[in-house]
Amino acid sequence: MTTLKERNSIQQQFKERMDEDQLLNCMRCGFCLPSCPTYIESGFKESHSPRGRIALMKAVVDGLIEPNEDVERTLELCLGCRACEPVCPSGVKYGHLLEEARDIINQSKKHSLPVRAVRKVVFQGLFPHQNRMRLATGLLGVYQRSGLQTVARKTGLLQLLPDNLATMEKVLPKVPTMKEMVNRPTHLEADGIVKKRVAFFSGCLMDTMFLETNNATMKLLQMAGCEVVIPQNQACCGALHGHSGEKDGAKELAKRNIKAFEEMHVNYIITNAGGCGAFLIDYDHLLKDEPEWKDRAKAFVDKLKDISSVLVELKFYQYPLHLPAQVLTYQDSCHLRNVMGVSGDPRLLLKAIQGAEFREMQDSDRCCGSAGIYNIVESEMSMQILDHKMEKVKTTHATTLVTANPGCLLQMKLGIEREGLSDKMRAVHIVDLLLEAVEFAQKI
Repeated sequence: MTTLKERNSIQQQFKERMDEDQLLNCMRCGFCLPSCPTYIESGFKESHSPRGRIALMKAVVDGLIEPNEDVERTLELCLGCRACEPVCPSGVKYGHLLEEARDIINQSKKHSLPVRAVRKVVFQGLFPHQNRMRLATGLLGVYQRSGLQTVARKTGLLQLLPDNLATMEKVLPKVPTMKEMVNRPTHLEADGIVKKRVAFFSGCLMDTMFLETNNATMKLLQMAGCEVVIPQNQACCGALHGHSGEKDGAKELAKRNIKAFEEMHVNYIITNAGGCGAFLIDYDHLLKDEPEWKDRAKAFVDKLKDISSVLVELKFYQYPLHLPAQVLTYQDSCHLRNVMGVSGDPRLLLKAIQGAEFREMQDSDRCCGSAGIYNIVESEMSMQILDHKMEKVKTTHATTLVTANPGCLLQMKLGIEREGLSDKMRAVHIVDLLLEAVEFAQKI
């Protein structure tokens, strides 16, 4: 419950910090409504649509309503998928408005002691420090390899967890050893003629829990003719901070990354996670009010490319790619599609795989309900969205479900488990599938 003092502070900050031009650009036309998952899943509740949320923000700025719990709740329930932006005829940057509003609310209200403690550990103590991320992930690896996981499953201890978290435990990838996480390359030569010199954004979770996907990404880049450099002093992209009302922390991480990559002198900066890429490509907006960093951020953004886009540019689809007979379908990463504007490149690569059939999924561009940690903090809405997504998946009769973001990958694996389809279908990151296709082609 926010106090009167907190509400007054929030209202003042809304007036000072919200971009009123962006708020006024919304014409209330409603083109965003069919694209918004929470609007649809809530039974077409106006306040749970982009148009409705913008109206609430504008009403707070104008002093027509107080920033009470209802306003905060509707902003919290937003997935932040930004599907509303590509369909907006006015080009409203809804995602920027949402992040600013969440930051204002978070910085102006007093959280309970347990919440403050958790936020401090996560946002200050863990994600900005890759060595601590390795340690935390390593503990999960110990749980998986020591027999504790077997004991927890056999004794029913996991039943004490909420259903979706208990199922999530089943779909977590096998965590690499600490030695594997520490011994990371800093430079890789291209296979054959060097076509591009690129820097790889390895990320935090991607370079720990999803280490094999990162390794596959670098192998594909080498095969495509890229010399690859991996800055050791890069950091978490800051997306979790930015989406959770920790804007200052996100800015600090952005500055660390810009500094790390601008020293590399590369053609491109490559990312393989849609969520990370979308936040990285907004660094120029994040640092727009800081003269020292504005141009440096723009230079960083101009070099950013998703792995699928650089592979298409270098005609990797002409590489020998083959798989045993199977049906592929693709679930878009919201942020890769809606923010980075990448949707055709992954499909072109998948269609190039011989022996496999690609089938387009209806509403593949609609959010799967993962949205960072949304599937944990907003479990009910997330699972409702996921269940409807799985209805679309099943109509494709796919045996392999492909995506391009770690959160989406875990969410789709969770959906497969919930539907009892684990013996008929798998979910895989696109780079892992492409490497699998290369290696299979080499054997035949």
